[in-house]
Amino acid sequence: MESDDGSPRARIIDAALELLARDGQDAVSTRAVSAAAGVQPPTLYRFFGDKDGLLDAVAAKGFSDYLATKTASPHSDDPVRDLRAGWDVHVEFGLANPALFLLMYGRPRTGAASPAGAEAFRVLAGHIERIAEAGRLRVAEGLAASLVHASGSGVTLSLIATPEDERDPALSVAAREAVIAAISTDPPAGREPGPVSAAAALRTSLPRIDALTTGENALMAEWLDRITR
Repeated sequence: MESDDGSPRARIIDAALELLARDGQDAVSTRAVSAAAGVQPPTLYRFFGDKDGLLDAVAAKGFSDYLATKTASPHSDDPVRDLRAGWDVHVEFGLANPALFLLMYGRPRTGAASPAGAEAFRVLAGHIERIAEAGRLRVAEGLAASLVHASGSGVTLSLIATPEDERDPALSVAAREAVIAAISTDPPAGREPGPVSAAAALRTSLPRIDALTTGENALMAEWLDRITR
């Protein structure tokens, strides 16, 4: 995960990532990171403000590196299948990088999500949007994304906390299928999707519809949200 530019900021993040992977989050102190990066502590504070700012940058860099190393797979013709694959990749990433995953999802924080967590949620929201566009979403997009996010991350954190020789892979599979069943429907076979799925699909496309006035668009959004709830 080393950076290419060799700048002081990049060296600090690389040093923090190495300490994190080797010894866990408690080892990522400003003193230890500064020493490992070959800089003075004031340099670290100048770039990141405080330790929380450094940890946010470390999580963002780790997640970015992870995405960059994965071959971009084209979407299949089944968005639910793609969501299932995305869940598995999420869990595999967490088990392969437990300290980084704990930093991204297990660190208590208030207010907005970390940059890394926000980007991960954006990727998930894209999967949910495709399911809605296919008319196969049972619930509102926001609820579906939040449910998948909370369940997938919770399962991964639980598996990380379990000794490796005691982990049951069936836990992730069972949770994944339960969530997918709760938020999606089977592909319609020669018939139109139900009203909730149709409303969810139309709600997803509403921002791209320019035939309505601003007031009509807001009213339509309110009706569709009411149907999906």
